[in-house]
Amino acid sequence: MKRLIPLAALVLTVGCASTTTRQVVPAGTQEPDKFLFDKGDAALKAKRWLTAREYFKQVVETYTQSPLRPDAKLAVGDTYLEEGGADNLVLAMNEFREFLSFYPTNKRADYAQYKLGMTHFKQMRAAERDQSETRDAIKEFQTFIARYPSSPLLPEARARLRDSLDRIGKADFQVGLFYYRQKWYPGSIDRLSALLKNDPDYSSRDEVYFYLAEAYMKIKREAQALPYYEKLVNEFQKSEHLQDAQKRIAELKAAQASNEKKS
Repeated sequence: MKRLIPLAALVLTVGCASTTTRQVVPAGTQEPDKFLFDKGDAALKAKRWLTAREYFKQVVETYTQSPLRPDAKLAVGDTYLEEGGADNLVLAMNEFREFLSFYPTNKRADYAQYKLGMTHFKQMRAAERDQSETRDAIKEFQTFIARYPSSPLLPEARARLRDSLDRIGKADFQVGLFYYRQKWYPGSIDRLSALLKNDPDYSSRDEVYFYLAEAYMKIKREAQALPYYEKLVNEFQKSEHLQDAQKRIAELKAAQASNEKKS
């Protein structure tokens, strides 16, 4: 019996909270759905997430035939996404997925797909940690690009996709660099080569070129090292490895010229 008292109190508290957060529409309001939506929009802009959410939820739950209902559904997701935090991001994800399920042909389906990608993007972890959320973000942004090639959100989706791919690339690079520093050069070469094959546009590929070339140098395969030094110099005017790469190129070409003379 003692355990029933706090449980009952909890139920009462939740019930009261639910009642007090319902928004009252003034009597005689001509467009109550629009009234609630506008109030929610104002609260959203003011970053009052909970208040905005309650206004939008009331539109979704009460005015099921309202033309504003799809926008209100998206806005509920936005309040969770902008408020942030692991739990809220999962709730935002659910809202955007439901929108795409309920309104697959809606004019704002592209927005829902983009925001779905952002729910994963905001949960991406550092390169040295698990990259499950990063891979999910990549999947959703790639879906966006495939489905909505004319969307005005396309540049943003491409930028976020690039950021996500770079996070995966950085994780792979760190493994390759670890192998290099442990002097396991074949392992480093395999990992760095795979990175370039899987993502030839990796933003920090100057580092990949440099350490891949250095790894080849360590195992006396200079002919395979040279093209990577040259790629670094040709593709990157600014890189912390630029001067070292230029020096290596000069040394390798001088050695080639010397060998040709001897032969």
